[in-house]
Amino acid sequence: MASSALISDTESWKDLRAHVEEINKTHLRDLMNNNNRCQSMMVEFDGILIDYSRQRATLDTLNKLFSLAEAARVKEKIIRMFNGEHINSTENRSVLHIALRAPRDAVINSDGKNVVPEVWHVLDKIRDFSERVRSGAWVGATGKTLKDVVAVGIGGSFLGPLFVHTALQTEAEASECARGRQLRFLANVDPIDVARNITGLNPETTLVVVVSKTFTTAETMLNARTMREWISSVLGPLAVAKHMVAVSTNLKLVEQFGIDPNNAFAFWDWVGGRYSVCSAVGVLPLSLQYGFSIVEKFLKGASSVDQHFLSAPFEKNIPVLLGLLSVWNVSFLGYPARAILPYSQALEKLAPHIQQVSMESNGKGVSIDGVPLPYQTGEIDFGEPGTNGQHSFYQLIHQGRVIPCDFIGVVKSQQPIYLKDEVVNNHDELMSNFFAQPDALAYGKTPEQLQKENIPEHLVSHKTFSGNRPSLSILLPSLNAYNIGQLLAIYEHRVAVQGFVWCINSFDQWGVELGKSLATQVRKQLHASRKKGESVEGFNFSTKTLITRYLEASADVPSDPSTLLPNI
Repeated sequence: MASSALISDTESWKDLRAHVEEINKTHLRDLMNNNNRCQSMMVEFDGILIDYSRQRATLDTLNKLFSLAEAARVKEKIIRMFNGEHINSTENRSVLHIALRAPRDAVINSDGKNVVPEVWHVLDKIRDFSERVRSGAWVGATGKTLKDVVAVGIGGSFLGPLFVHTALQTEAEASECARGRQLRFLANVDPIDVARNITGLNPETTLVVVVSKTFTTAETMLNARTMREWISSVLGPLAVAKHMVAVSTNLKLVEQFGIDPNNAFAFWDWVGGRYSVCSAVGVLPLSLQYGFSIVEKFLKGASSVDQHFLSAPFEKNIPVLLGLLSVWNVSFLGYPARAILPYSQALEKLAPHIQQVSMESNGKGVSIDGVPLPYQTGEIDFGEPGTNGQHSFYQLIHQGRVIPCDFIGVVKSQQPIYLKDEVVNNHDELMSNFFAQPDALAYGKTPEQLQKENIPEHLVSHKTFSGNRPSLSILLPSLNAYNIGQLLAIYEHRVAVQGFVWCINSFDQWGVELGKSLATQVRKQLHASRKKGESVEGFNFSTKTLITRYLEASADVPSDPSTLLPNI
C-alpha cells in the first residue's frame, strides 16, 4: 500500500464492508450456540482471560480482520515503535512508553541511543527520594515528616496516576504501605479544586509535586503558584525548596520557580502525556504514597503485556485482537461508542483515563499523511463501575442504542466480605452481575418468551430485549499492582493497533491546541477589562455578550490571592 493511499482503498477493507451483510443475517443467540466458535474466541495470557465470543463476528470475520491488519502493516508498525523509529511523524518523535517499564538490561534505542539506562537513572532517583521522604530522612522546613503529597498536573499528568492510585488504595499490600499517608491530585484550574485539595492539610507536612514537562502549562503553573503561595504564606518563601519538587525537563524554569533543580525528575519527549503514567509523572507520586517496591510491580505488569504485544501471534495477541474488534465495531458495524464497565470499585477511574488515551489518540480526521479520511476513527468512551452503571445507563445499552461493552471482572476481591446466612458473599453478588449482563445483551428476550410468562400484551413490546448487542469480557485473577499494570498496557496497545489500522497518528494531539489559543485571547481581554476598564472588543456578538455579563456579574469578586488563601 502506497504511503499516501488510504486503508479503505484496499481489498481487505472492501472485503470486510461486503462481509457486514453476512453478519447482519446472524444473531448472537445463534452464534453463541457454536461451542467451537466460542472456545476459539477465548485467549489467556499471564493469568488474564479474554472472552470475545459475544462480539458480532465469526471466525471468518477474524480472518478478514487479520488480512486487514496485514494490509495496514500492523506488525511492521509495532516493530517500528519498539525500535524507536519516529512513528509520531508530525512531531518527529519516537513513541517509547514501553521503555519506561523495560527491564534494566533491555536495549531500546531512540536516535541511535539506548534510552533504558536513562530511564533507570530516573527510577533509581525516585526510589532514593521516595524512601527518604517516607522514612523521615527528608523533612519539611519545620522538621516535620512529609506525610501528605499533592500532585499538580493536568491531562495525562493527572488521569493516569489517579487511575493507578485509586486502584491501589484498597489493595491489601499497597494500603498497608500507604498507612498514615495521603496522596491528592490537583488538576483543574478551578479554585474549587484547590480548596478541596488543601482542606485538612498542613503546609508543614505537605509535599507538592509539580508535573509539567515544559513548566509552562497554563493551568498547572497557575495551580503551582497557588500552592507555592499557600506554603510560603505560612512557612516563608525559603520553605518552597523543602516542600515542592518537580517532574520536568526545563531546569531553568524549575529553578526560577524556587524549586531546587536537583529535585527535578526528568522524562522525555518520546513520552506522550497520556502514556506517561509509567514515567516520573506517575511513578514519583505513587512511590511517595506506596513505596517504590509496589510501583515496580505495576511496571513489571505493564512490561509483561508489552512483550506479549510484541511477540505473540495475532491470533493470540490480546491488544491486537481487541484493537481489530474495535475497528470492526466502529468502521464497519457503525457503533461509535464503547462502554468500559469494570466490576470493581477500585477501577472507578479506569474509564476516565482510557477516555483520554483513546479519544485523544484516535480522534483524528486525516491520515498520518494528511489525507482527509472517508471513514470514522476513534470511539466515544465512557463507563462506570458495576453495579452502579446498571442503575444509570444500562437501560440505554439494553434497549436503546447499541454500544459495545468491555466487562472487566476480578476473581479475587481486594476487600472480601462474608456475612452469615447470606446466599452469596458480596463479591459473588457483584460477579453474578458481571456474568449475567453480557448474556442479557447478547441473547435479549423475545416476545414469544414474554408471552409464555403471561406478560400482559400491552407490556410485551416494552419488556422485549432485541439482544445481538456485542460485548467482551476481561477476567483478571486479582487486582494487585502487577495486574493493574497489565490492564493499563492492554488498553494502551489496543488503542495503538486501532490507529495503526486506520493509518492515523495516534501519538499527536493537535486538536487540543485551538481552544487553548483562543483562551489566551480571552485571558488578555479579562485582564485588560479588570485592570484598565477596557471594553470587550474583538469577539463575535455571542462571546462578547457572555464575557461582558461575566465581567459585570463578577466585578466585586476579589482577585488578590492573598485575600482568598486564608479563607481556604
